[in-house]
Amino acid sequence: MPHIRQNITPANIHTLIASNKFGTFFGIRQKIFDEVWANLTHTDGNSIAYISMEIGADPDVYNPIKQRLIDIEHTSSMDNKLKGFIRKLFQGPEKIPTYSGGLGVLAGDTLKSFADCKIPVVAVSLLYQQGYFSQIVDSKIGQICQTVKWQPEATHGLYLLHDPQKPEEPLLIEVPFYNADNQMTVIRAQIWMKMEINHSLDFFIPEILLDFSLPETPELFSNAAGQLYNSESSMVKAVQRRMLGAGIIPALSKLGFTAKTFHLNEQHGVIAILQLIAEELQKVLGHHDVYKATDQQVMEASDKVAQRTIYTIHTPVKAGHDRFEKSLYTGISHKSCQRILDVLAHDEENLHSYNFTTMAMTVNRAANSVSRLHRDVTHKQFPLFAQKISAITNGVHHLTWISDARAKVFNLFPALQNWQHNPGVFAKLGPLAQDPRFRSYLSEAWKKDTTILFHFINTMLLQHRDQKLETWIDPPNFFSSLIDRNTRMNPQVFTIGFARRFSTYKRADLIFDNLDTLCGILVSNNWPINFIFAGKAHPADEPGKSVIKLILNYQKELHQKSKGLANLIFIPNYDMKIAKMMVAGVHAWLNSPKRPLEASGTSGMKAAMNGVPNISIMDGWWVEGYHNGQTGWKFGLEGPVDEASLSEAPETLLYNEDSASLYQLLPTILKEFYQAGNASAFLDKAIMNLTLNIPIFNTHRMAAEYLTKYNLRLPEQREQEMRHFGSLYNSNC
Repeated sequence: MPHIRQNITPANIHTLIASNKFGTFFGIRQKIFDEVWANLTHTDGNSIAYISMEIGADPDVYNPIKQRLIDIEHTSSMDNKLKGFIRKLFQGPEKIPTYSGGLGVLAGDTLKSFADCKIPVVAVSLLYQQGYFSQIVDSKIGQICQTVKWQPEATHGLYLLHDPQKPEEPLLIEVPFYNADNQMTVIRAQIWMKMEINHSLDFFIPEILLDFSLPETPELFSNAAGQLYNSESSMVKAVQRRMLGAGIIPALSKLGFTAKTFHLNEQHGVIAILQLIAEELQKVLGHHDVYKATDQQVMEASDKVAQRTIYTIHTPVKAGHDRFEKSLYTGISHKSCQRILDVLAHDEENLHSYNFTTMAMTVNRAANSVSRLHRDVTHKQFPLFAQKISAITNGVHHLTWISDARAKVFNLFPALQNWQHNPGVFAKLGPLAQDPRFRSYLSEAWKKDTTILFHFINTMLLQHRDQKLETWIDPPNFFSSLIDRNTRMNPQVFTIGFARRFSTYKRADLIFDNLDTLCGILVSNNWPINFIFAGKAHPADEPGKSVIKLILNYQKELHQKSKGLANLIFIPNYDMKIAKMMVAGVHAWLNSPKRPLEASGTSGMKAAMNGVPNISIMDGWWVEGYHNGQTGWKFGLEGPVDEASLSEAPETLLYNEDSASLYQLLPTILKEFYQAGNASAFLDKAIMNLTLNIPIFNTHRMAAEYLTKYNLRLPEQREQEMRHFGSLYNSNC
């Protein structure tokens, strides 16, 4: 059904200011603001609290307010009410570095679709004053981690909420921590709110961000609060998880939010569920001494709380599941907390640890994996919970990830009318597949996006060349020593993109496993090729950092052995803006994890949103997105899900087998790209990606599938719309 955008003009731009007792906000009309807030604070609790350790939603990648003001040519104002907001919008920082990668970006995309679909949701996460980390890459050293410096107070769309009783002071919550003697230390957090405003500017999702980095915060807690996934010690890691989980209910209570259902986006915030169980036990026991509860009473209370909990598990990799020594947890939590954990967080592999994933698996009314194959893996890993683990395959927010050039093409064709609101319309693309005008426009848009990417890369390489003379940093790219005004990276050369977190099981270096074989293919056929790589390794992941160093080390040898036909470029400090350029500008997207350790993988979906075909192991989402080769290529072993396949040990990563399969496939792909007779094959695959994959791998459809777990009551028109999105695909078939 058509979706009407708010009619915003220079004359009525002032109506986009709204306020309540917690502050003044820009980008939404007062009436709409009040309606959203009223729904979230209604006594019926007909809303969702979405809990995530990280949320990625950088305003420089998707910002409907900014785009609307640009469209109406209103980029400054003399109105005193508007001046500060518009200055911050156009001149302030455009990064909110509170995410590390796929989990956080997925959370941001999900919330954008909740906003587009007008689902009553409030999100809760932490605000990290030091962000994740800024990545410097040196060719000799590899990844260098640098503290992020950013200004939340100067960032558009991010608001420090105020205490209604003392408007000049921030709104604060208090979270108790306990030592081994049950002595209490109270830690305070101020509350920020990011507004995730939808494309039509007629709905928003409040993202509540808890900021524990206050001047009086003790060092242990300020360290934990400062940086996302700070893992300088197990204690800091445990404190950070507790800050998130224990802060959720006090924050929601302070703001009056009444959500009855809690959605755990991974197990990081599971302490909030523990608190709900403690509240139930206090009702039963008639006192606060929860540690006196019997096992049966704990289980009965957890069964009640389970009816309020949805849990999404995102990875089969052991490092992704929180386990903490019981002795460590004794030092930060009350013995009542430990009593509940003793019953619900039992770790079969280590009797001296608490397993937060086990607790999240135990206390929920519905648990889901993030792809069909991951469902099978999760059943294998958690057989006791297999009956309640279904699949909801991840998606991405199509409005964020479809490039401007492609969007302009889609806007031209009536068959795609309303595509911004309804990604399902791409399923009807069939008649346009052979339309010369559509094919020509799409091809030109692809070339434009490739030109944009290569302009960025060439500018970066020149900067790296000059950097060598000005700083101690040795440029991370061998090509920087070759580039000059007459030598540039060529956008017409077949270009493969690879960008994601550098973890060993993702095997970023797989395609370079045998340079002699790879270069032999290129030289014997005179096929030039570009490899564009980007991504970060966690600061504590030394094996992951070593993979980045390997990539850097391959550059010169690859160039020389291929007689200059192959160039490998590494883009430092990967973020959402770089990701958007890459997924639209490359000719194919590479994914090479060890099957079945990639639960979903969303970077390839973002490429597919632009029609870019994938070259991938049959893992995660690609098992569902491959469509018998219509949308890209597959390679590698497709063995069963068993103990051997789930191993992350270096000797089990199948480099020889899967690289050999990739080298066997590569000539077919390059031939299709370079031979004039087959030049249209890439465009055919692009169009099939638009037709087959956009309707499936979008977060509108994903939101509709989650809605079946939420038990929300929505207005009939909205219910009908969500049923339509849900009908686009059934992840659990």
